[in-house]
Amino acid sequence: MKKKDETSVKTTRKAIVTLLKQHGPMDAVTLASKLSLTGMAVRQHLYELQKQQVVEYEEEARPMGRPAKIWRLTALANRWFPNGYLQLSVDLLHSIRASFGEEGLWKILDDHNLTQKETYQAQLSDAINLKDRLQTLSMIRMNEGYFAEVQEQEDGSHLFVQKHCPIMEAAAVCSGFCRKELELFRSVLGDHVTVERVEYLLSGGNRCSYRITEDQDLSS
Repeated sequence: MKKKDETSVKTTRKAIVTLLKQHGPMDAVTLASKLSLTGMAVRQHLYELQKQQVVEYEEEARPMGRPAKIWRLTALANRWFPNGYLQLSVDLLHSIRASFGEEGLWKILDDHNLTQKETYQAQLSDAINLKDRLQTLSMIRMNEGYFAEVQEQEDGSHLFVQKHCPIMEAAAVCSGFCRKELELFRSVLGDHVTVERVEYLLSGGNRCSYRITEDQDLSS
């Protein structure tokens, strides 16, 4: 295969993986539509990605015809995205726990969370309402590699969605990262805002999602 063709293949497969990360599981026809490619071409890429254990599928019954293959990413797909110096982080967590115990590890997480809080609050200081704060927060998290976005809901609440976790393997070793993330969001979004995690990558979800609800007296 020529170098130009190899680059094209890598670009297309990266686009497929990115779409599955951003939008969640979907079939080859939907992927093909988003990429302006034929279904056959996309299926060929998907089968190659499956050989690399980057994607997998489940069959979904359809009213007519054969079941559709619904493709989703595997844990190995995280290697295609920023990983926050994965192995170093994991090794450091093990070393800290071994040297200072669980209490020492939590103290470090508390200090890190405080620093994050101060940094985020400085960037959120010009936001005039919850919607602005959420949009700014999503940009902060995007810059940190979380593929974050805000989705407005019909009931007036918002979903704050993170489609990629650059520290997922470290979080699997120390769940404190996830607990501190929830505390961080609650802290920087304000006292009159309820933040609830409704989907969780480490529990088998396709993303981490938080439902954000403002007190009725303030949102009305």
